[in-house]
Amino acid sequence: MEGKIDPHPEAAAGFAAAGENHAPRVLIVTAVAAEREAVLRGLGGSSRFEVLAAGAGTAAAAAGTAAALAAGPYGCVISAGIGGGFPGLAPVGSLAVASEMIAADLGAETPEGFRSAAELGFGSVSVPADSGTAEALAAALAAAGLVVSTGPVLTVSTATGTAGTAAALAARHPGAVAEAMEGHGVAVAAHRFGIAALELRAISNPVGPRDRAAWKIPEALDALAAAAAILLEVL
Repeated sequence: MEGKIDPHPEAAAGFAAAGENHAPRVLIVTAVAAEREAVLRGLGGSSRFEVLAAGAGTAAAAAGTAAALAAGPYGCVISAGIGGGFPGLAPVGSLAVASEMIAADLGAETPEGFRSAAELGFGSVSVPADSGTAEALAAALAAAGLVVSTGPVLTVSTATGTAGTAAALAARHPGAVAEAMEGHGVAVAAHRFGIAALELRAISNPVGPRDRAAWKIPEALDALAAAAAILLEVL
């Protein structure tokens, strides 16, 4: 995909070194306290993980991640929380593991339509996840009986609320499985420190027309807790 940041050479090495020590420190970044509590519930008190509620949106996520990484070494960073799933790819109640984290609405409107920041020459809009670890996580989740999809996860500043916007995003980013508001910010901060990043989302609602009353937030938080328990096996 155009505008993709190539993984830092140190990023994959971070996972390898962590594996050699058998006790990698893992930073998990959520947006809000409810997500953090769900992750902590799944982790069961493991001391290898630090879970930070950095705030909603890509700026808060990036700032919180960078501050935490500056304070101490980590083997990997995970953006985790609930999010919207693209219909037919990530149903409500399922999980999504990102293959890449994309700043989907970073760009400009033009008479010809939306153009990404990458197309305008302003830099990358995509950070790849560590592919081996993302695949291992998705496989472990599936083996535990959890429904999981893998593909691009879109980071947006304005949550999608119409069928038209959902269709436009899906057309610009074929195969995108989910939408949230923090993953790209977490991934960019991790990349600056030479650390690979992942994104894990539990799906609370479909991407499309906004129907807040139909969202399944408690169920999504339960799915997030179940997924966090699997992290103990994979990382």
